[in-house]
Amino acid sequence: MLLALFSSVLVIGICWAAFASPKLVPRGMQNVVELGYMFVRDQVARPFLGKDADRWMGLLVSIFFLVLVWNLLGVVPVLQFPVASHIAFPIVLAATIYILKIYLGIKHQGGIGYFKNMMFPPGLPKPIYFLLAPIEFLSNMIIAPFTHAVRLFANMFAGHMLLAFFSMVGFWFLFEKLTPLGAPIGVIGVVMTILLTGLEMFIMYLQAFLFAMLAAMYIGSSLHADH
Repeated sequence: MLLALFSSVLVIGICWAAFASPKLVPRGMQNVVELGYMFVRDQVARPFLGKDADRWMGLLVSIFFLVLVWNLLGVVPVLQFPVASHIAFPIVLAATIYILKIYLGIKHQGGIGYFKNMMFPPGLPKPIYFLLAPIEFLSNMIIAPFTHAVRLFANMFAGHMLLAFFSMVGFWFLFEKLTPLGAPIGVIGVVMTILLTGLEMFIMYLQAFLFAMLAAMYIGSSLHADH
């Protein structure tokens, strides 16, 4: 919980430092955060939201940076615990997007229209709907929010456990139980920890991107039935 609160304060502080007194020609922190903003705008928001992208940039940028900081805490010395590896946090974030998705769908398409467009896509033979409608309902209303949360949690939890395992192997065989036979195992543990840390940092970034991208996709599907 403390790490989650710290992440929120850190993201707010970084954005405040970048844009409290914005310059026409960005420098320093403003330049870094603007690069992140443009990445989310061009790679996450516009492909799924089109002309509505700018309206939702605040939410999507906040999600991307918050999840990224959550994840990167897993490789920060002393802290070394990704917030998203605790299932409660991805669930709350995914549930927020899920509720927003349903609200926007009903608001823009109507209650009946939203569920009709979701479960009965036009242009298919009517007998197909007996099979397709339950699958679409299950996919959109249950599986989608479940996988949205679990994908982030599972990747962070698995990566955290792998790093913890190999670092303990290196520490045990090199410092606690140093023997001629155990030393090579300890060295392997250290090397694997270093390699997996690099891989895990890439996955941490990738999962933040995917979480924000799916949020944009769900919002877009509610705003526009043809999505």
